[in-house]
Amino acid sequence: MSADGVFRVGLLGHGTVGGAFATMLPLHADRIERLTGLRPELSGVMTRRSGSFKEILEGSDLIVELMGGIDPTRTYLLEAMRAGRHVVTANKQLLSQHGEELWECARVCGVQLRFEGAVAGVVPVIRVLQEALAGATIERVHGIVNGTTNFILTEMARVGMTFPEALAEAQRLGYAEADPSEDVDGRDAAAKMAILARLAFDTPVSLSQVRYEGIEHIQPDDLAYADELGLQLKLIGTAERVGSGLSVRVHPAFLYPGHPLASVSGPFNAVTVESEAITEITMSGPGAGGPQTASAVLGDVISAMIPPASTPPTSRVLEIVGDVVSAFYLHLEVADQPGVLATVAQVLAEQDVSVKSVVQRGLGAQARLVMVVHPVLESRFTEAMAALAGLDVLRAPPRAIRVLEEEFG
Repeated sequence: MSADGVFRVGLLGHGTVGGAFATMLPLHADRIERLTGLRPELSGVMTRRSGSFKEILEGSDLIVELMGGIDPTRTYLLEAMRAGRHVVTANKQLLSQHGEELWECARVCGVQLRFEGAVAGVVPVIRVLQEALAGATIERVHGIVNGTTNFILTEMARVGMTFPEALAEAQRLGYAEADPSEDVDGRDAAAKMAILARLAFDTPVSLSQVRYEGIEHIQPDDLAYADELGLQLKLIGTAERVGSGLSVRVHPAFLYPGHPLASVSGPFNAVTVESEAITEITMSGPGAGGPQTASAVLGDVISAMIPPASTPPTSRVLEIVGDVVSAFYLHLEVADQPGVLATVAQVLAEQDVSVKSVVQRGLGAQARLVMVVHPVLESRFTEAMAALAGLDVLRAPPRAIRVLEEEFG
């Protein structure tokens, strides 16, 4: 900190979020000075094509990293913390792959590493887990942590858009990047869930341990049939205790209307935290967009100006569980002939999969069976899907989407 009370902020990255942060910081400088007694000023900006990291580091009290990527970003943050600088980042991929190294470096160096902007936009789930619920035993954290996919699924359900059409609209409005692959294939949400799982369950979790799938395969008729069944489709990230272990996963899932995440639409994010002590709390807010993430980053900068804070080391190692119980939506394109439903039911029964509801639609080449099955181990359902795929009465491979049955009053 300079002698005149100026708090110097070095910025790495000047893209959508970095540009929004650079605009936002001077607009809020007066208020931040009243809160902290220090006046934040942008001391320098470095991008991948311009600027010197050494100069940025020497001229700063805190580094804000919004470049993204793993290298050389990881090296920059480690060097900054070893030089005694606080660091604020929104880089979920870096934290989900190298978080333990970075958090340990911050503790050893006595500096803060803050990352609220890395998960769920302006939804303050990181701060809630680290501070407000630090004394609670968390049983499950799950939510919608990618605003891009939530917008796409909302538009597909609202006006019947195809996936490519809804993606194009998300890109036009600035909710999706030119290359949206990490959003739509589930990897972005998986990185965020690795971070949340680490904080909620006090155990190291890396991106490589998170099972994930995206929304590219979702068809408009899936959403149309779901509407008949009273369901809403979301890309859901879950981290929960399973026996003595931990399951962390991301996948599309249908929700019944009573679920607190069912009504979250458009580019909004929402996270539900469940604990015996608190039952459940749900936090919601905008998740996609530069200004939203920049706002969370600015909040971290203000917090770092009022020390102390630290991410403590983990105290346990939980086994990661891969096989969990889930209900499923099952979509089958079938031959229009007698006995098809009985054949399908027999295959499901052989794997202990029982049917909760069935909708039959269409004739001839348009014949469909759409059903929701009761909760079953995913491994058993996978075996049932493989057996169904081998039936002559199916005209196309079966499609399945998980269903979350919980409804909260």
